[in-house]
Amino acid sequence: MMTFTTQLQDSPFLWISLASITGLMVGSFLNVVIYRLPQMIKRNWMQQCAEIRGETVQVFTELNLMVPRSACVHCGYKITPLENIPIISYLVLRGRCKQCKKHISLRYPVVEAATTLMSGLVAWHFGFSLLALAALIFVWALIVLAMIDLDTQLLPDDITLPLLWLGILINLNNGFTDIHGAVIGAVVGYLSLWSIYWCFKLVTSKEGMGYGDFKLLAAIGAWLGWGMLPIVIVFSSLMGAVVGIGLIVSAGRNKNMPIPFGPYLVSGALIALFVGNDINQLYLGSF
Repeated sequence: MMTFTTQLQDSPFLWISLASITGLMVGSFLNVVIYRLPQMIKRNWMQQCAEIRGETVQVFTELNLMVPRSACVHCGYKITPLENIPIISYLVLRGRCKQCKKHISLRYPVVEAATTLMSGLVAWHFGFSLLALAALIFVWALIVLAMIDLDTQLLPDDITLPLLWLGILINLNNGFTDIHGAVIGAVVGYLSLWSIYWCFKLVTSKEGMGYGDFKLLAAIGAWLGWGMLPIVIVFSSLMGAVVGIGLIVSAGRNKNMPIPFGPYLVSGALIALFVGNDINQLYLGSF
């Protein structure tokens, strides 16, 4: 009798479908992480500051990634399981809260759809393998980091640091790269942006980026190896420049207003993950 694992190995369609459906469900959870983790960090900071100042520590209602139940941000209506089905519930409710009829952010189905698409792409690219499972974790973490940085201009250590160490562990047995490439990638990833930060600060007396960007690129280097870092840096810089200039020209954005760099690093990392080897071979082949 053919086992389910054997079926997944023999049927790419089944494996891609399973990964996509899993990605759809995970995408719903990622929305919770994106919304709640910054609030949890802020509460922790406030409590620590109060303790340092010797003030009364404010008591908050319980908030973590599981509690309380999801609710409308406008009226507090508790969302039922049937109203929380990824993408489908949004379409059925026509993007409005069942109770107060106010718009639900399009962000939620977009994150769910993007997670579904990227999960299916990972399954197609890597096939049914342990490497594919690792890549799924990597991609899901990158999605969360990109969205949190867009919202808050923060890249939480709660995600970047575990992601860095996990990347090194994944490559102990030559996963995406060898262990030497992973360790060097982590070091070079961090120091490259750290150096740019300090050069910019010494010249302009301004901070050009945050330390979270250093840690994110270090994590990307730990996962993909130092050889992929030029691709990540080049593509993220190009996209950041294009988008930044576009915002200034079309929307009249203040050129001194900070723009989160994390989403562009994530975009560069995804390009490197899927086509980085092809780009490197094409570049090396030209010589």
